[in-house]
Amino acid sequence: MSKALRLSEKWFQRGLWLVAFLFAGFLIGLGGKIVDNLNLVEEPIELEQFIDHAKLASVRETIEVAQRNEKAADDALEQAAQQHRVAKANTESSRETFNNWLSTRHATARPDQDPDLIARTRQLDGLAAAEHKALTGVQEQEQLQLNARQARVAAYTQLQSLEAAAQPSYERALHMRELRVFAYRLALTLPLLLVAGWLWKTKRKSTWWPFVWGFIFFALFAFFVELVPYLPSYGGYVRYVVGILLTVIVGRQAILGLQRYLERQRAAEALPDTQRRENLGYDIALARMGKGVCPGCERGVDLKDPKMDFCPHCGIGLFNHCTACTARKNAFTRFCYSCGTEASSQKA
Repeated sequence: MSKALRLSEKWFQRGLWLVAFLFAGFLIGLGGKIVDNLNLVEEPIELEQFIDHAKLASVRETIEVAQRNEKAADDALEQAAQQHRVAKANTESSRETFNNWLSTRHATARPDQDPDLIARTRQLDGLAAAEHKALTGVQEQEQLQLNARQARVAAYTQLQSLEAAAQPSYERALHMRELRVFAYRLALTLPLLLVAGWLWKTKRKSTWWPFVWGFIFFALFAFFVELVPYLPSYGGYVRYVVGILLTVIVGRQAILGLQRYLERQRAAEALPDTQRRENLGYDIALARMGKGVCPGCERGVDLKDPKMDFCPHCGIGLFNHCTACTARKNAFTRFCYSCGTEASSQKA
């Protein structure tokens, strides 16, 4: 920012740059939403679209039946296991009671208890048979559960085979969809970049420059940053190729601009001193001298040297003396800093 600008003008300039950044920020937010939602332009692709619908429906039905059978087998096995536990507990309890009673009988040796022994033995045999029956029920339900599980696994294996066969077609279609969506995004962001280049070339110093620069920042961000997450496997080449082209174009313009600048400088240095100082802008001249360079040729000069009144490189007058008070002053200032006399009629 030029040191010759008024204080209020400097703050206005800073405020306008803030406007440029805010404008760019809102554009970037809106652009990000649009770029992200471009994915909705294409219908989503599912793997099931590439599997024979009849085979898929049959396999899924088989899986559902197997899952229902396995669930029923699990429930039945749980019931059978509970019944077996009850029967086993009854048998163990009855056997313990029988053993205690049998010990008592041996101790008393009473023959009148023989019918009771037979009845107790038959009761114990019945409980053992019930336990064995319950165990058989558990084993049968375990077999049903195993059959249902194997049927489900086989159905899932068949489903995986169908999906594996459809996977190549699905991946090709998904890749083509990604390319189309990327083309939509590229078709949106690349013109923004071209418009930003045109604005930079023609409008960056216009009255509405904050909006111009804001749009330029937005276009650069949209193309080189916002587009990155959506690049396909070789999409990065697009970005780099465009970057190379832009670099070549900008570099060529910079080289040509440098040549034109040098030609203008040589032509300007050939003009008389008074005309050269008149052609220089007031703010530009003071800004260059504030940086310690000659306003005419922009080469470095020692402005603190009290004997340095003319540029040793191009000969333009840098300092002169006030005609009213003879104070040495900057040749480009409009008034004498010592007495305030207007410098329009003064000579170098």
